Amino acid sequence: MHILVTRPKSDAAELQARLEALGHEVTLEPLLAIVTLPIAAEVLDGAQAVIATSRNGLRALATSAAIAAARKLPLFAVGEATAETARAMGFEQVIAGPGSGAGLAPIIAAGADPAKGPLVHVAGEIVAFDLAGALSAQGYAVREVTAYRAESAEHLSPGVESAISAGKIDTVILMSPRTAAIFCQLANTTELKEKARRLTFLCLSAGIAEKLDALAPVRVEVAAEPNTRALLGALARMAPPSSGV
Repeated sequence: MHILVTRPKSDAAELQARLEALGHEVTLEPLLAIVTLPIAAEVLDGAQAVIATSRNGLRALATSAAIAAARKLPLFAVGEATAETARAMGFEQVIAGPGSGAGLAPIIAAGADPAKGPLVHVAGEIVAFDLAGALSAQGYAVREVTAYRAESAEHLSPGVESAISAGKIDTVILMSPRTAAIFCQLANTTELKEKARRLTFLCLSAGIAEKLDALAPVRVEVAAEPNTRALLGALARMAPPSSGV
């Protein structure tokens, strides 16, 4: 199977390697470019814990003056992949969520105390779920830190346009609502719309799949859980991996 991976470059390599190990052909087409923003050391003053809803937020934190103080605090990670990155960065107390902001909120509420100080949420400029709002409603003070911004691609690369037009791409993997919306917009503004809507779209969640409505794709598959393991499981059910020969 020829798969188009739309993740930012910083996150795509691991997924590409896993797909290729299964015998799939992979083309990378990052629809977002990550721009790291500075984080001041004082953002952690008085904090009881750190929240990370993406690995990009952790990468920004790793290069900031706040990293030494951050490592001393418990860290709530949106999912296991983000948790693994945190542990590799030296965080000793890491609590992993199920892979979504909505799923992480009750875990934070169960493990933190509103009386012990603010929670520092290190995130991107645009978030898929209002985690701060969900926690604030339960009495938590949440200090939101914009650690990076994700800049949208302005067009599909010529090679990818040609591959879609020629029917050489089978499946598009989409792992965020924003990348799904960007792909939909870019495909709708080219002469590829009919070809693009006949691709199979493999989405990490139902919320991501909803962003494809304007394209009206013929086939959309959704992972049973919002994590890479479930995504690969859905892919395996769609079609067996090639033998590589």
